[in-house]
Amino acid sequence: MDTVEKIVEDFASDIAMSPFSSGTRLRDMIRAIRACKTAAEERAVVRRECAAIRTAISENEPELRHRNMAKLMFIHMLGYPTHFAQMECLKLIAAAGYPEKRVGYLGLMLLLDERQEVLMLVTNSLKQDLNHPNQFIVGLALCALGNICSAEMARDLSPEVERLMRSREVNTKKKAALCSIRIVRKVPDLAENFMALAASLLKEKHHGVLISAIQLCTELCKASKDALEYLRKNCIEGLVRILRDVSNSSYAPEYDVSGIADPFLHIRVLKLMRILGQGDADCSEYMNDILAQVATKTESNKNAGNAILYECVQTIMGIEATSGLRVLAINILGRFLSNRDNNIRYVALNMLMRAIAVDVLAVQRHRTTILECVKDADASIRKRALELVFLLVNDTNVKPLTKELIDYLSIADPDFKGDLTEKLCSIVEKFSQEKLWYLDQMIKVLSLAGNHVKDDVCHALIVVLSNGSELQGYSVRSLYKALQAYGKQGSLVRVAVWCIGEYGEMLVNNVGMLDGEEPVMVTESGAVDAVEIALNRHSADATTGAMCLVALLKLSSRFPSTSERVKQIVARNKENVVLELQQRSIEFSSIIQRHQSIRSSLLERMPVLDEASYLVKRATATQATISADKLAPTVAPGGLKLPNGVAKPTSAPLADLLDLSSDGAPASTTTSTTTPNGFLQDLLGIGGVSTGTTGVPSIASTDILMDLLSIGSSPSQNGTPGQAIDLLGSLSSTTSVSGLEKTVHPSITAFQSATLKITFDFKRQPGNPRETTIHATFTNLTSSTYTDFIFQAAVPKFIQLKLDPASGNTVPANGNGSVTQGLNVTNNQQGQKPLAMRIRMSYKVNGEDRLEQGQVSNFPSGL
Repeated sequence: MDTVEKIVEDFASDIAMSPFSSGTRLRDMIRAIRACKTAAEERAVVRRECAAIRTAISENEPELRHRNMAKLMFIHMLGYPTHFAQMECLKLIAAAGYPEKRVGYLGLMLLLDERQEVLMLVTNSLKQDLNHPNQFIVGLALCALGNICSAEMARDLSPEVERLMRSREVNTKKKAALCSIRIVRKVPDLAENFMALAASLLKEKHHGVLISAIQLCTELCKASKDALEYLRKNCIEGLVRILRDVSNSSYAPEYDVSGIADPFLHIRVLKLMRILGQGDADCSEYMNDILAQVATKTESNKNAGNAILYECVQTIMGIEATSGLRVLAINILGRFLSNRDNNIRYVALNMLMRAIAVDVLAVQRHRTTILECVKDADASIRKRALELVFLLVNDTNVKPLTKELIDYLSIADPDFKGDLTEKLCSIVEKFSQEKLWYLDQMIKVLSLAGNHVKDDVCHALIVVLSNGSELQGYSVRSLYKALQAYGKQGSLVRVAVWCIGEYGEMLVNNVGMLDGEEPVMVTESGAVDAVEIALNRHSADATTGAMCLVALLKLSSRFPSTSERVKQIVARNKENVVLELQQRSIEFSSIIQRHQSIRSSLLERMPVLDEASYLVKRATATQATISADKLAPTVAPGGLKLPNGVAKPTSAPLADLLDLSSDGAPASTTTSTTTPNGFLQDLLGIGGVSTGTTGVPSIASTDILMDLLSIGSSPSQNGTPGQAIDLLGSLSSTTSVSGLEKTVHPSITAFQSATLKITFDFKRQPGNPRETTIHATFTNLTSSTYTDFIFQAAVPKFIQLKLDPASGNTVPANGNGSVTQGLNVTNNQQGQKPLAMRIRMSYKVNGEDRLEQGQVSNFPSGL
């Protein structure tokens, strides 16, 4: 007896240790796989089980075929290959019994797709099962066909599906309608065969059949214009009847969801109505009454009701609805904004942004509620509400809205301050009708969020200050007071220091007092104190430090009594680790000590900056930005940026404005020979290029440039230095060549790295063989989008170069689009020396600055 028990125990132990055989149940295999502690153990279990299944397949064991197929489907879902058992699916489908067919069709849908050649063998089995007297087997075939149908199978089996749509069985009709959706997607030409059938199914009472028929109608509208017109004529009445019946129906437990009768059917009908009514006034008029009924009778205290209301609003805004119905829809969105659910509020804000284009006055009525959403705790709602408020601003409400936003700016989250500050600056610049209000609001923004204000906004403010002589005294006093209270805001410090340096005597003497303005008691020493504190507090910022030194130097001329103190403050920076500050300190000390006779004339106020040309430059640049944000209205010149390829990087305007790179007057947009020195320094990285009184580079500077470029020959002493190099061309030059016949040269790959590709296309001017138009195309080869893209180029002295503005400053990822830019090149030694060019590309990837450069020397011969 003991021996028998031992034999049984050993047998059970053997089964537990190796449970893999063709007869193993699915649950045992799943249990064994879940018991694995490592991926290697799992792979070993799957490998042994697959080997057992292969053995069973080779031995042709039909009684275990369905069990093996079930195990293979589980193995497939784990990610292991199961292609060796595809023929087993076909054998199970060909079996006579329903259980085998069920597993076979399930395996077919899971293990195969329409690209498998094996699928061609199953067409005949599908056709037989579609004609089977058992409705459940017909349902299996329809499910499989609706999931993996190819174009060839759709053409072969379409007649059977059409016949089944006329069946008396509800489930068969429903599955046939869903299957026909796949057929229409694969073969749009077959759409006309299903138009009448789809319209007839809308007369059914069963909700499952109705939903399937409505989905089929929706797909038919997308596939064929003829089907769209047919359904407009034959389905509108039926859809209105369905929507009315389901809205007025009594309680039905099989369709009820939170007290709402079949919200899924509601939503499907509304979506189809939106497609049919779009652009058709007659259909839209027929829908108006039922849409108003749904909008007013649907309860909004349940999520299902809110879903119906949202879909109803989308339909109203999408069709040619009456103005009263649109106001009703926008009022529903206004109620959504008061809902506690963040998702409902977010979709309401999204929909209101689209509704502005339809009825802005109706949206304006909910301005107060929208403004409250800007203060919401949810970051996504805050950002979307801010974008909506920006779209709602106009000349009549700009002042109260700006006041509300500035009041909130002081308590806003640090992460949100950047977006809020950007929108506030855009609003103030765009809608300011008087300079005094503009200055007050910008000073408030600088005081509360100066660290988030961009340099181009500060530059625009300084341009306005330079042109507003009647407000310069008021501005310098306001900025001085703000500097005392908010001295840690970087942008505020830079603007305030610039104003104190330029208009310090107005601050001390209270010049230009406005009505109702209180005088500020500031001594000459107090003005120097303010700049000194700013210099000490922001010593780590080279730009702010340089601006403070310039302001101190100018104050030493404005206030001679403070000259000795200023000299001491400036001298402290002679050993500064920042080379720019060290050099300025040494030079400024020399001016104070040794050049007293020319100091006053050297440190006069800066000339009035040309506001009109600055606005034109900013306006030219934002065309690409506006096109990227299609929801935003056209932005006025005051809220725009400098064009790609035409101006310096973002930080350059302030540096140029404050003479950080040269002591000349502000650059004007004249010709390519007056290119500002900042471009040359930025492109080639050299310390400075001296200029004469005409703004033309000197001979020595040109020699340095030619050495750096390593192209061409050194300039002759008798040559014209003004033609030595044209880095970026005229800021306003765009050469029109329309209507002229051009000689086309083969395109070249001017530059290619692992991340960026640049191609040049050439066209020769027939009247001037020396002039060539180059069309540059920039393509992103990586999976990350490039932003703030800037292209710069340098050429030797015998070549003149003019760059047109680029088509945009964002290069899409993976080559899905490109940025283009035009270059006009004139080779004054054409035929003697070939074209040569040095290029540099700067851009940002996920906020990180990137830089690439190279030399183009493979230009076609003869250029």
